[in-house]
Amino acid sequence: MAKKKIIAGVVAGLVIALSGCASTDAQRANVASTQGVSTSKAEAIALIDKVNTYWQKNTPAAETSFWNVAAYHTGNIEAYRVTRNEAYRQYSEAWAEHNQWMGAKSRDKAGWKYSYGEKDEYVLFGDWQICFQTYVDLYNLDPNKDPRKIARAREVMEYQMGTAQNDYWWWSDGLYMVMPVMTKLHKLTGERRYLDKLAEYFKYSNSIMYDADEKLYYRDARYVYPKHKSANGKKDFWSRGDGWVFAGLAKVLQDLPRDDPYRAEFEAKFKGMAQALKAAQQPEGYWTRSLLDPAHAPGPESSGTAFFTYGYLWGINNGVLPRDEYAPVARKGWEFLSKVAVQADGKVGYVQPIGDRAIPGQVVDMNSTAHFGVGAVLLAAAEMARFQE
Repeated sequence: MAKKKIIAGVVAGLVIALSGCASTDAQRANVASTQGVSTSKAEAIALIDKVNTYWQKNTPAAETSFWNVAAYHTGNIEAYRVTRNEAYRQYSEAWAEHNQWMGAKSRDKAGWKYSYGEKDEYVLFGDWQICFQTYVDLYNLDPNKDPRKIARAREVMEYQMGTAQNDYWWWSDGLYMVMPVMTKLHKLTGERRYLDKLAEYFKYSNSIMYDADEKLYYRDARYVYPKHKSANGKKDFWSRGDGWVFAGLAKVLQDLPRDDPYRAEFEAKFKGMAQALKAAQQPEGYWTRSLLDPAHAPGPESSGTAFFTYGYLWGINNGVLPRDEYAPVARKGWEFLSKVAVQADGKVGYVQPIGDRAIPGQVVDMNSTAHFGVGAVLLAAAEMARFQE
């Protein structure tokens, strides 16, 4: 009973603190003045409960398995893992059942495609494969190990690995969508080819999107400098695009064996991004939409910020990133998310809408929200809870 009272008090305190922020300027001032304040595990759990209760109350589970919805569920599963709130697991289970444990639903393998597409023949397109992450997680949480939950994931990925193509991940988002599917299925099956193909596909992605000087990723080949420049003539690295990669690398390292021959490459990319992103963080804790040109699309954005905060916290929690160097970065990101992005009712604001770049003049404010932004905040909050253990 005493524990419940403490948690209730924390929730009430958060609500009062958030509702008392009358304006964006006041919120930012609050962030600046509290960046040195520690967050307890109970506060991180309370934030998860507030955000997820709001989202699940207002959003039906019976939605598509496409990327924008599926990205939320990757965060929801982590929220379940740290809270053991059975309602969270059941929500993802209902979503998976609604989608028959499938992504794109075509059965005609001869017609499967992997360019951009929202129809059922685009089975090999990564935006239809991110759902497999949650299906594998739900299978692992299932005491009965229902084979239906992973049958389609294995069918699709094993077919894909049997093709000669290696250019499946041609946009940065795809690295978050599918890299963790490969490591999760390797961990589940023990089949080596999942990791060999992971490395092969990743090598192609690096050849077209990675900037070795900046240690960051362009969203896709269309945005590589100098062919494409920001409004002020600089390299234009899209925040959420690099957020997908940074978080995806964390998820890969979570499941990739420590003695695997490919691990050094993934760790090097992760650590390089950590250094670059640290330099791009704004004093208020957030990252702007164009990482190296804040004036291109100024102001806070929470989806990229949440993915970066998650990545830093995961790296610290798992001994990949040095705590002394990166804990202040993670705390600043967390302060923005918890004090500004998350509203008093649990709504996650400041999420840039679906897109592929930073857009000058685009309105992103406290009312801007989306599935993937909520999922990213849940990932960060789960890791903050672990960070405080």
